[in-house]
Amino acid sequence: MPITPDTKDWTWASERPCPECGFDPAGLTPDRIGPALLASVPRWQAALAEPGVGVRPDSSTWSVLEYAAHVRDLCRVFETRLQLMLGQDNPVFANWDQDAAAVEGQYGSLDPLAVAQELAAAAADAAAGFNAVTPAEWDRRGARSNGSVFTVTTLGSYFLHDVTHHLHDVGA
Repeated sequence: MPITPDTKDWTWASERPCPECGFDPAGLTPDRIGPALLASVPRWQAALAEPGVGVRPDSSTWSVLEYAAHVRDLCRVFETRLQLMLGQDNPVFANWDQDAAAVEGQYGSLDPLAVAQELAAAAADAAAGFNAVTPAEWDRRGARSNGSVFTVTTLGSYFLHDVTHHLHDVGA
């Protein structure tokens, strides 16, 4: 059953602390994204090893499995966006409908062990991408299809907030 889409604009999370999960982007630079992302993987793997991982807590909230599959795909999307920003001047990112991806990818019926492995691989790829960014590239720009503009730095903090916030969502 699809979840009601989250239509909030979370771009503010790359500029100020999140009162829900505690993520604070202050001073966060791209060279710190990779290590933080990799540090999240064991927490996701532990959450996916718990019983009932595919059960939604209520009809309007994803299960741990669905959140983890979303984060796996989030890593892939943001690694692609990062590479676009590094390889092109002011690229516009293709739209990504996370809710449609969850339905099309049947997140709730996936194997938790496979998702844990795929999330680890996707996080490693995204971390490697951010680890390779030089300070001269931190201010390169790109835009979402809705016009929200990011630098490599703010893209990284926006991305890491999403990963961190979803760990908070699942209590990991």
